[in-house]
Amino acid sequence: MRIAVTGSKGQLGRTLLRQLQAEEVLGLDIPEHDITDLMALDATLARFRPNVVIHCAAMTDVDGCERDPDAAYRLNVLGSRNVAVCAERVGAAIVAISTDYVFDGSQSEPYRETDEAHPLSIYGRTKWLGEETVRHLCPRHYIVRVAWLYDAGPRNFIATVLRLADQRDHVQMVTDEIGSPTYAHDVALALDQLIRLPAYGTYHLPNAGICSRYEWAAEILRLAGRSDDLRLEPSEHYPRLARVPKRVEMRNVNGAEIGITMRPWQEALAARFRDAGDA
Repeated sequence: MRIAVTGSKGQLGRTLLRQLQAEEVLGLDIPEHDITDLMALDATLARFRPNVVIHCAAMTDVDGCERDPDAAYRLNVLGSRNVAVCAERVGAAIVAISTDYVFDGSQSEPYRETDEAHPLSIYGRTKWLGEETVRHLCPRHYIVRVAWLYDAGPRNFIATVLRLADQRDHVQMVTDEIGSPTYAHDVALALDQLIRLPAYGTYHLPNAGICSRYEWAAEILRLAGRSDDLRLEPSEHYPRLARVPKRVEMRNVNGAEIGITMRPWQEALAARFRDAGDA
């Protein structure tokens, strides 16, 4: 199978390149490959002729999207359009990675794949528009929503918490933002299964369960053996530019129907520490 991966230098992209190394894989990322350049992307995919394009590239700086909505639209919407158009031209299916931020967090029960999107931020809105663009342009599509993504690398929430433990004696973490920490390794495993099935549609594939940012940080420190190094203080609010959903739990209905399940976030986080050798 020939697979192209956009955003191949990001957390999920890097993990996918490792997971799919038995396949013929082309990684696409800036500066060599820019998904906002339709003609160049079209030429690249025409030469490679992938069976599947996994589209991870996105502007994911949530507050940065508020500061520069044009850039967010260009990458998250027009970039997704370009990838979908080029995938369709070469007869490839497309996997578009999306986010829990397409929801507003007002729903008390878990969100199903069929629930309506109500994004609060520029980031959430452009990701939702990117989803819709892919749906309309490429019939053979998988829309995969994940949340609070991290890998075993040095630039994510886990690395930030551990760095704070080195630099400070106390820090505040919010208790009013609740979601599902999700290990990129687990998403890559699930996508490896998904792309081998003609089960097109929308999927929720975060790790199971929810917690607050405060609870996530506390578990990170416990697993790292650093609970005594940093005093966590709960906070009910952290000022930021973008409006973010306060509580989003996404239920994996469609994936479970075809045998794709996600382990609890606590188990995945413990596995990440074993993989990274931080524990």
